Amino acid sequence: MPTPSISLFRHRGLTVINLLRHASSIQHRHLTHLTIVTAAAKHQQQKQKNYVNKNHLRAKQHTLKEYSSLAPVLSRDNKPDLTESQAIGTVAASQANFMRVIVQQSEPSRTSDCNDKTGVELLCVVRALLKKIKRRVLVGDKVVVGSIDWVDRRGMIENVFQRSTEILDPPVANVDHLLLLFSMDQPKLEPFALTRFLVEAESTGIPLTLALNKVELVDEEVLNMWKSRLHTWGYEPLFCSVESKLGLDSLLQPLRDQTTVIVGPSGVGKSSLINALRSSPHASDAADVDNWFEPILGSKWFEDQRVGEVSTKSGRGKHTTRHVSLLPLSGGGYLADTPGFNQPSLLKVTKQSLAQTFPEVVQLACCI
Repeated sequence: MPTPSISLFRHRGLTVINLLRHASSIQHRHLTHLTIVTAAAKHQQQKQKNYVNKNHLRAKQHTLKEYSSLAPVLSRDNKPDLTESQAIGTVAASQANFMRVIVQQSEPSRTSDCNDKTGVELLCVVRALLKKIKRRVLVGDKVVVGSIDWVDRRGMIENVFQRSTEILDPPVANVDHLLLLFSMDQPKLEPFALTRFLVEAESTGIPLTLALNKVELVDEEVLNMWKSRLHTWGYEPLFCSVESKLGLDSLLQPLRDQTTVIVGPSGVGKSSLINALRSSPHASDAADVDNWFEPILGSKWFEDQRVGEVSTKSGRGKHTTRHVSLLPLSGGGYLADTPGFNQPSLLKVTKQSLAQTFPEVVQLACCI
């Protein structure tokens, strides 16, 4: 049998190689075409997605505007026309999806008991529309309540009036005054923790009073040392003792006819101080005070606040207050008891505004 020539093998080899190259070229062209088609499809999908998102955003904004027109913002001086099932009140407490509202004003009716509605406590839910337009309702807000069942004392918060002030930690609206409360001992007064709370309070721009409780647990030398130290910080603290009733009268004066939020770490005696101030015989000395809480008989908001003990292991207080609630003073005004926390959030403090939260720095800058 004749032996194949080398040229034949060479020819076949070249043919196979050419065929492989040709197949590879075809595959490459198909892959390239597939890649181009895939990229174009992705681009088209992304374009359609962006188009849908823009349309969705426009529709959402348009819907929000329509919803907002159904619940227009009410100025503080606004006096809306009310029906017999509507009233104006103040949010006294909030828990889960329910809020307790104390009625300030109701629409005069033809019945003889129309005046009895002022001061009524209502258990309310928030209107779904307010949630859709992101109009948050806080403790301390002045609100319009509708769909009121005066028998079962239930209703729905339909709108919120504009706020004069607002603090985030704890969340309370229309605050007039901050009472920063620390204890001299049990738990022991720490400069770093006190500074953080003072910075947080100063960042709100709301007038504050610094009070130091449990003075009976330390000697006169420690009191004078802290008084001198805080004076250099730019503060004149009020020393008090809930146990011995020392200094409580001096605390009542700045609280009258104002919404005061008491803040401070756990265990310093916030709830005990509130109970003492509300039961003080001097709390009702103010004459001719229109206190619309007075008609509420048997309300839980007149009960004493729960009081906890300081942990013997950690030296820190235990959390007894779980939610923010406004509590009435018989002489006029509110006290807001807040949950204790040991580290303020400092949400409003920036590098630029930090120096403005130190009174001694501000005073020094004014003198330069």
